[in-house]
Amino acid sequence: MKKNNTIVLFVFMLLFCMIFAVSCGKSKQTEPSTEAQTQTVEETTEATTEQTTEETTEETTEEETTEAVETLPEGMCLSYLTGEPVAEEIGRRRPIAVMFNNVRAANPQSGINSAGVVIEAPAEGGVVRLMGMIEDFDNLERIGSVRSARTYFVFMQAEFNPVFVHYGQCNYALEYLDSDYCDNLNGVKNIGETVFFRSTDRKAPHNAYATAAGIFAGAQKMGYDWNYKQGYEGHFVFADKNHSTDMSAGTGATKIYPGFPNNKPWFEYNKDDGLYYRYQFDDKHIDDLDNKQVSCKNIILEYCDYEHYYDTDYLYMHVIGTGVGKYITDGRVIDITWSKDSAAGITHYYDMNGEEIKLNPGKTWICVIQTERINKVEIYE
Repeated sequence: MKKNNTIVLFVFMLLFCMIFAVSCGKSKQTEPSTEAQTQTVEETTEATTEQTTEETTEETTEEETTEAVETLPEGMCLSYLTGEPVAEEIGRRRPIAVMFNNVRAANPQSGINSAGVVIEAPAEGGVVRLMGMIEDFDNLERIGSVRSARTYFVFMQAEFNPVFVHYGQCNYALEYLDSDYCDNLNGVKNIGETVFFRSTDRKAPHNAYATAAGIFAGAQKMGYDWNYKQGYEGHFVFADKNHSTDMSAGTGATKIYPGFPNNKPWFEYNKDDGLYYRYQFDDKHIDDLDNKQVSCKNIILEYCDYEHYYDTDYLYMHVIGTGVGKYITDGRVIDITWSKDSAAGITHYYDMNGEEIKLNPGKTWICVIQTERINKVEIYE
């Protein structure tokens, strides 16, 4: 009897253990632990947050990129000379660099208002010459009057990759005019009769003028390509049209005298349109083609050392190297430095923090001034 009871008890206990084991197994499979639940929630939250962050970043970056890139109409581009919108057939074709005569007998000039950049530098005897970079010249029937080149003008024209239009040169410039960075149309060579004509309303040597048709014909005879050289990306860095260059560190500059002794030029700021209007020879500087006063958005004063060629009056301006100067726009002026590393290298302009300055879009006038005449420069608020 005791033996039977023992067997029954044993069987009962065995069944109980089996049922308990099965029950515990099902519980572990169907109900995750609190730790596992917490881990799953954290992973889900991290994944959701990461996805949301990525999507937000992508949207923000896309928006910022869209805002940063200026949308231009089809067939338009930003000019390398002015930073302003122009037709692609104009803005992506090489400009011309014209040596403008700038004595009293040669004024008013024709076509100077079409230049996007003008470089003014001294020649011998206190006279200054102007070199105008013109990209939209197709309809100009009279450009000039045109005079001879100097060595440093050859170096400066190379920065814009133009076709260089001049009427003669000093002998010291000859080797540089024949260089691979100077495609030039020279009035004293046999190409001169194709490119230039002599007007009857001025006396020689102030009556040599080029025409757009003559320039195109001359370039074709010389085998010049109107495409920019490979890799050329422009000369200046320009500010966005909606964000003017920060000139808060500067001082007022509403009247500027560069100190050239012969033509005695000056600029006056007009706050209504933000332009500097130019005067010389005691009067307004006028373009004969449109009868409008010459004006610009930016003025750069570039101070350069110089020397004379041997015992001659011919100058050699040290435009290759480094120096100091001024940048003037929007009625204010800041101190700058400049650097040009080679004859064909581009001149870069920097603020006093070492950052390359961003010019405001528009016409730029560069005055190359002998260092000994810095004390002749006057800037008034």
